[in-house]
Amino acid sequence: MTKKKSEISRRQFLSSSACAALGVAGNSLLKSGPLWGAQAENKRKVALVGTGIRGSGTWGKALLENYGDVLEMVGLCDINPKRLEYAKKYMGAECPTFVDFKKMIESTKPDTIIVTTTDCFHSKYICLAMEMGCDVITEKPLATDENLCQNILDAEKRTGKNLIVTFNYRYSPEAIKIKEILMSKEIGEVTSVDFNYYLDIYHGASYFRRWHGFKQFSGSLLVHKATHHYDLMNWWLAAEPVEVNAYGELRKYGHNGNFRSGQCRDCPHKGKCEFFWDITRNEHLMKLYVNAESADGYIRDACVFRKRINIWDTMNVQVQYHNRVTMSYSLNAFMPYEGYFVGFNGTKGRLDARVYHSQPWKTESMADFRITQNFGKTKTFGLTSEGGGHWGADRVMQDRIFRKPGEDLLGQGAGSRDGALSILIGIAARRSIEQERPFKVEELVKI
Repeated sequence: MTKKKSEISRRQFLSSSACAALGVAGNSLLKSGPLWGAQAENKRKVALVGTGIRGSGTWGKALLENYGDVLEMVGLCDINPKRLEYAKKYMGAECPTFVDFKKMIESTKPDTIIVTTTDCFHSKYICLAMEMGCDVITEKPLATDENLCQNILDAEKRTGKNLIVTFNYRYSPEAIKIKEILMSKEIGEVTSVDFNYYLDIYHGASYFRRWHGFKQFSGSLLVHKATHHYDLMNWWLAAEPVEVNAYGELRKYGHNGNFRSGQCRDCPHKGKCEFFWDITRNEHLMKLYVNAESADGYIRDACVFRKRINIWDTMNVQVQYHNRVTMSYSLNAFMPYEGYFVGFNGTKGRLDARVYHSQPWKTESMADFRITQNFGKTKTFGLTSEGGGHWGADRVMQDRIFRKPGEDLLGQGAGSRDGALSILIGIAARRSIEQERPFKVEELVKI
């Protein structure tokens, strides 16, 4: 009997995988317990590279405040010494600072490196850290292209060190609820998915003000932002992507503007530009970025209509998974509200979830759910928002990494394979747009 194309792809693509029933296997440290815990004889020595908003906040100040009893921040590194100086004070850290990453590791001998740099440099610091004997925790995305991704996978295999990718979305209340519903088989086996993500005119525009607006730094929003969404889908479906086809255009930002300037602060069009943003009203951003501009020339409030912007703001992607599930995904970056709508079509019914991150209307819930059975009734319910960073997910994720032992029943822990499979959808989508053809994931990286 002739084997189906999807079955052949599954065997070939999963040959090196240790996938469990819950989905793609996460990092072994996360599956067996925390990276370290309060029972440890000594504090874990941690060093951070990249002291921007995410590094100095979530992985700096918050880490020291919440986990100072189990870890010690032994070093901070950034290519910008002025930002580094302010970030250290903001975090309340007492460790030495470095502009030379290798020197920091040699001097402080950390157990673990946390990587929160510009995306295109993740691979550089991850690989060097592992080669020098450190475990690594990295912000998403794992890397920005297939070659950098391959470098990380090869370095991890060669060194035997451990890598954790911080997919905090897996720990959000609505994502957990969706996972539980799908695992219960209440709608049967999933056959296809509709997934639409909306970035609003404030958050969406911010990507075009920053380094994210250039493929060479961020890999485009299909990698930087959508890696979160692809990882959620891989995890929800317990499936791995096989083929990707995509379309993308720049319809609102960049060259589409009728006028432009270098940055918002001194823009002559600030009185009539709907995207004018006054960074001077934020003291923290002024000290972290504006006061550090002279050291590296990075402008935090750059014009969203710069003609050099080369990413897309309107994207559509189709993904085929190894288990014959197909996903239709869209990402739009200038919507009047923010959040996502996802619908799972199953053999027994459909699950619809609408998640609100920001909207011009008020709602009591952060997520609305509808489960409709074939030949049956519909039930609806909502979930309320959790407090804290990224709607409470950041603290839950960090607790699992740094403190709480126990079995990872939902498979939320994410390692290098999870990180690779999420970015490879985005990279394949980018290649598909550029080359105007579908891309197989196995064309890009050997996992």
